[in-house]
Amino acid sequence: MGIPEPSTPAGRAGLAALLAEPRSAVVALDFDGTLAPIVADPDSARADPAAVAALEALAPLLGAVVVVTGRPAAVAVEYGGFAGLDRFTVLGQYGAERWEGGVLTSPPPPAGVAAAREQLPSVLAESGAPEGTWTEDKGRALAVHTRRTADPQGALEQLRAPLEQLAAANGLMVEPGRYVLELRPPGVDKGGALTAFLAEREPGPVLYAGDDLGDLPAYAALERRRAAGHPALLVCSSATTGEAQVTELADRADLLVPGPAGVAELLGALAARL
Repeated sequence: MGIPEPSTPAGRAGLAALLAEPRSAVVALDFDGTLAPIVADPDSARADPAAVAALEALAPLLGAVVVVTGRPAAVAVEYGGFAGLDRFTVLGQYGAERWEGGVLTSPPPPAGVAAAREQLPSVLAESGAPEGTWTEDKGRALAVHTRRTADPQGALEQLRAPLEQLAAANGLMVEPGRYVLELRPPGVDKGGALTAFLAEREPGPVLYAGDDLGDLPAYAALERRRAAGHPALLVCSSATTGEAQVTELADRADLLVPGPAGVAELLGALAARL
């Protein structure tokens, strides 16, 4: 397939710049919902094999490829099958961890996360968390999932206020996502992680692809770069059957593609073109 055309002038300019200046370009990608399909058990998530094959072909042609994720970096590398990819970086835990060239750097988690970890079971019990609610411990963050409950959205709303109170008591914040509420340190997001990574490089075009509310800070960071004259292309891995669309992200995107399979096709088309 050919490269789909972005729907906005800024997006078309971003794509044109990437194709014209690939050696200075950065392709940045979320993991879950973008490279890997959303699944009920996050531990069973794996990157679309077609996306990994496309990245293997594309990465050597670019300045860099970076995955920006809330997952621990080593987990994203394992579940993505990224070990061995050239010009490839994973920023895990929203940039607190970094995997590059087989080397992982990771500072100790903040104290507030440990305190919240101890208190979380009683908070969920006292809040009447419905059957199917479960917690994912990310080390530097705690994610409470409601996808397996009978009413995922209702359960999410039921738990939002108690989890916000728990987070505030421990100096943390709550980041909502698709049937998940994540407790993590404030001031840590994909926008900050991406901005810091790009600051290490000469300015060049950037493509960012994401699928959820947690990707909005990355969009905002690239919108600021565009305002400063640096082209960028914002891609939304849009919802597939059975998933609710993240309207705010889709509305701000220059290009919508159908889930991880669509991201894989886009990456493959870019590699073929370059």
